[in-house]
Amino acid sequence: MPRSTTPSFITELPLIVTPEVEQILLVRLEAGRQLYNAVLGEAKIRVGLIKQSKLFQYAKTLPKMTAGKPNPERKEAFQQAWKLYDFSDYALQKFSNDIRKSCWIGEHIDADSAQKLGTRAFKAARNLLLKRAKRVRFKGRNQMDSLEGKSKRSPMKWKDGAFVWAGVTLQALIKRNDPVILHGLNSPVKYVRLVRRKIGGKNRFYVQLVNQGKPFQKDKNQLGAGLVGLDIGPSTLAIVGDNEAVLTPFCSALKEATQKVARLQRQMSRQQRANNPDCFEPDWCDLPKSGQKHGKRKRGKAIKGKRQTQRSNTYQKVRIRKAEADRKLAAHRKSLQNQLVNDIRRMGDVFKLEKLSYRAFQKLFGKSVGKRAPGMFVAQLKQKAETAGGFVDEFPTRDTKLSQRCICGLINKKTLSQREHRCECGVYAQRDLFSGFLARHVDESHCYQAEAALAEFHSLDAVLLTAWKQAEQRYNQSSIGNLREVKRTAASAPERVVSESISHSLEMAGQSSKTLDVVGKDLFRSREPGRG
Repeated sequence: MPRSTTPSFITELPLIVTPEVEQILLVRLEAGRQLYNAVLGEAKIRVGLIKQSKLFQYAKTLPKMTAGKPNPERKEAFQQAWKLYDFSDYALQKFSNDIRKSCWIGEHIDADSAQKLGTRAFKAARNLLLKRAKRVRFKGRNQMDSLEGKSKRSPMKWKDGAFVWAGVTLQALIKRNDPVILHGLNSPVKYVRLVRRKIGGKNRFYVQLVNQGKPFQKDKNQLGAGLVGLDIGPSTLAIVGDNEAVLTPFCSALKEATQKVARLQRQMSRQQRANNPDCFEPDWCDLPKSGQKHGKRKRGKAIKGKRQTQRSNTYQKVRIRKAEADRKLAAHRKSLQNQLVNDIRRMGDVFKLEKLSYRAFQKLFGKSVGKRAPGMFVAQLKQKAETAGGFVDEFPTRDTKLSQRCICGLINKKTLSQREHRCECGVYAQRDLFSGFLARHVDESHCYQAEAALAEFHSLDAVLLTAWKQAEQRYNQSSIGNLREVKRTAASAPERVVSESISHSLEMAGQSSKTLDVVGKDLFRSREPGRG
C-alpha cells in the first residue's frame, strides 16, 4: 500500500555559524556531493541497461490503452524491466549507504542523509527514463547546497531552538514577533534540512523545518469567494472577477535589475576575450554603408572545443557581483509574484486559465520568460490557492481558442501584435481582458459555454472597458505599482453601447446559443501559435 501523505510547509531560520564550524559543514557538503555523483552515475548506467533490454523494447510496442483504460500488460512489462536491473528507490538508497560505509564519506555523512541522496539520484534518473528530462546533471565543486534527514529521529534534528547534527550544535536567529515563524515553531516537525546559500560571495547557512500541517495565513490574504478568469502573457496579466477586472504589467519592476545583470554579463564577456584570446576568432568589420566612415564591428565567435581557463582576479570579482545580482533578481521576482498571487486570491476561490506551453513561450519570448517566469507564477498560484481551499482549473487551448473566439461563436485568428478584439457582431474589447472573461465560461469538462458568456457580457462589458482605459493611463504615465482591484459596475462605468446583433449573428450562422454550449473536439482543429 502507498504511504499516506500529510500536508506540509517549510519554516526557514538563519543559523549562527563560526568559521571553524563553517569548515566542518563545507566538508560534509563536499562529501554529500561526491556521494550523490557516484549514485547518480550508477543510476544512469542502470537506465541505459533498461533501455537496451528486450523486455523494455517489447513493452514499448504494446498499446497504451485497452478498452479506454491504461494497458496493465504494458505497465507490468515496464516494471519487470526495472526489476531486472534493480532500478528502484530502495535499491539506490542501499547502494548509497554501501558506498558511505566503504570509504571516508561515512565519517561525515550519516545513513539517513545518504539514503536521501540516493532518493534524489533515483528521481533524477527516473525523469531521464520517462523522457521528462534529456539528461542528468552532476554536481560540480561547491554546487551541493543542501542535505536533509528522513525523519525527526534522524541525526540531523531540531532540538530546543537549535540545529543539531553529529556533534555540531548551531543556534538559530528567531524573530519572536513574527507570527509566520511562531506558527512554524509550534507545528510538528517531520524532518530537518540544512541549506547553504552564497550571498555576496560568502556562505550563509539556514535550517529548514519541514512542518506538518498548513502554512500560516495572514488575515489580509484570506481566500475570497467567486470565479476568476486569468489570461497570462509573456509581459501582461489580465484578471477578470465577478465584478472587477485588472490588466497589469507582469513583474515589470524587474527591468532595472535585468539591465544590471546584462551589463555584468557583457563585462565578463570582454574580460574572458582579453584573458583567453586563443579561444576566440578574430574580430571583423562590415563594409561601411553610404554616409558612414567605418563599418560595424562584430565580435569573433568562440572556437568550439577550446576551454577558457585563464580567469583574472577582476573577472572573479565581477562573477561574484553577477551571481549576487542574479540572486537579488530571483528574490525580487518571487516577492512580486507572491504579492500578485495574494491579490488574486482575495478576488475569488475558483481560478480558470489556459494551460500554456511555457517551452513555446521560451522560443518566442526568451528574454521576457526568463525575466518573469510565468510557469513559476502559475505553480505558486496553484500551491497557495489549493492550500487555502481554492481550486485552479487549467484547460487546453486546442478546443477553446479563447484569444481567437468571440461570444457569437466566430473564430477569427489574430496575430500576436493585434491586441484588440473586434467582431462584426459589435463586440469590441482588449484582447487579454476578453480572453480572461471567456475563461470564466469554460466548464469542468473544458467546453466553452457560449450562452452563459453571452448573458454575462452585458453586465461586465463596462468593467472590461474601464480596466482597459486605466491600464492605458498607467502605461502612458509609466507608473509601475502593485495590483489594484478595479471595482466598477455598469452604472459607474463609462457609457458603452453594445450591438444587439449577437443573437442575430448566431441565427445567420444557423446556430443558436444553446448549440454552442458544447464545443466539439473536431469542430476547430487549428490552434493558436505558441500555445497548447
